Amino acid sequence: MAHSLKSSTEAARSNRPNLSTDAIRSTKEDLAACFRMAARNGFEEGICNHFSAVVPGHDDLFIVNPYGYAFRELTASKLLVCDFKGTVIDGDGEPEATAFYIHAEIHRRLPRAKVAFHTHMPYATALSMTEGAPLIWAGQTALKFYGRTAVDENYNGLALDHREGARIAAAAGDADIVFLKHHGVLVLAPTIADAWDDLYYLERAAEVQVLAMSTGREVLPVAPQIAEAAYRQMREGDPESARAHLAAIRRQLDAEEPQYRH
Repeated sequence: MAHSLKSSTEAARSNRPNLSTDAIRSTKEDLAACFRMAARNGFEEGICNHFSAVVPGHDDLFIVNPYGYAFRELTASKLLVCDFKGTVIDGDGEPEATAFYIHAEIHRRLPRAKVAFHTHMPYATALSMTEGAPLIWAGQTALKFYGRTAVDENYNGLALDHREGARIAAAAGDADIVFLKHHGVLVLAPTIADAWDDLYYLERAAEVQVLAMSTGREVLPVAPQIAEAAYRQMREGDPESARAHLAAIRRQLDAEEPQYRH
């Protein structure tokens, strides 16, 4: 299901900017931690899913995982730096083709999306396959995403060209969470901490909704005014909570899988 992206890199590498800053190293370590913890939580699918982050100080470059690696194998030094033309500026290997075409267009067309996580994680993907709005707004965790979601209704096969990436970016609009019908989800965020926090709680919200639906009993949504109020309560604490969440997963990995930082 995965497709490699072939590109020429020699000229770009000879003129590449300084990519050895502390900020870039920290970004790669944070991203590697998210890959490892996503694997632990069952959010990955083989070698097909991908996370990216705009390179600090270089809005025309992004960090992404290389083709052929499972999330649990990734380390900071394995991650690639690419430009929006598909050229690998730093790192060994190439991005998976759909990773490039989706993430390059997301970062090019939506400057607010400094980070983009795409997965086929099972419960959220299951809801992308059902009739109607994916989230019912029946569980408290789901209310974190109230008013923040969009649905790309027009599944069009694999994203193997810039046009498909551009179409997905347009479907995202102002949303932070995009349910890709018959496909999976995209989480867009200003920071890696925010992206991880949203990805984790999105799958948890989807999981409990699927469990509730499986009882065969009617799933009752929260009243809209209460849903809006709860969302605002959560939103006020989200930035600090997200930073603490990322710090917590890094502490766990530092103790149990410290190689992610290498």
